Amino acid sequence: MHGADLSFLLSRPRPLVLDGAVGTELARRGIPTTTPLWSAHALFSDEGLRTLAAIHADYARAGAEVLVTNTFRTTLRALEAAGRGADWRRANELAVECAREGASESDGSCLVAGSIAPLEDCYSPNRVPPEATCLVEHRRQVRLLAELGVDLIWIETMNARREALAATVAAKESGLDFVVSLCPKPPEHLLSGEALAGVVDEIVAAAGAGLRALLINCAAPEELEAIFPRFASLAPGVPHGLYAHLGERDEAVGWRLPARHDPLRYADWAVRRVGEGARLLGGCCGTTPDHVAALRRAVDA
Repeated sequence: MHGADLSFLLSRPRPLVLDGAVGTELARRGIPTTTPLWSAHALFSDEGLRTLAAIHADYARAGAEVLVTNTFRTTLRALEAAGRGADWRRANELAVECAREGASESDGSCLVAGSIAPLEDCYSPNRVPPEATCLVEHRRQVRLLAELGVDLIWIETMNARREALAATVAAKESGLDFVVSLCPKPPEHLLSGEALAGVVDEIVAAAGAGLRALLINCAAPEELEAIFPRFASLAPGVPHGLYAHLGERDEAVGWRLPARHDPLRYADWAVRRVGEGARLLGGCCGTTPDHVAALRRAVDA
């Protein structure tokens, strides 16, 4: 473990500050992010790797205490769909190395979390494979990230019960700390339409002692604001958090950035969630190191 662990960071009085978007930040800096590879394009060129490492370093210098690896689209399934299946192990190695390099820009307590994302499209719960298939594929990805030395597993943007549960079981088997972040829709459901309360109960029952936090992500601030107070009341005793996106999905390039994205306004919005029970705060698609720097200043104040 590098520096502290997640339990220690969450034991402090103030909320934990996460990083922001990687995929949309790569696009903003000129790296292709066309589908199906999306952010994984960066792992296949020297320019992409340099840019990725710089983004992680910028988040660490901005005050992020967790850097999430650029492994959102590095499952064997995703790489095979792009004709890069033979590069599966090396792509994940490079993603972890870039995050670890970025974490070295912190004071030593910045953790590297291995991202575990939906096997298919995060906005298409109808495309989620059967639960048994999800378990096989998430086990493979979690085991590789654990072998590569991540500090914890970061399950994120899960839009359906069966995949969230499969990823939870895979993370539990790794022996690492892990968090689970769900992709919701108002008023209190997963994107699949399944009730958040029931899904959270099943996740907690399946997770065992390794579950460190429950979050929601990848929805607009207004949507998360409507959902979070009720969500934060679920599974008492488990820390809760959230990270919103700015902008909107684009089928061709993956994401369309907003015309305006005021970091101070976003930080103010996020810090207001602390009064509703938020213990982890960060940014999803469309957010930048400037957003995280503003958030860290607001949290420290």
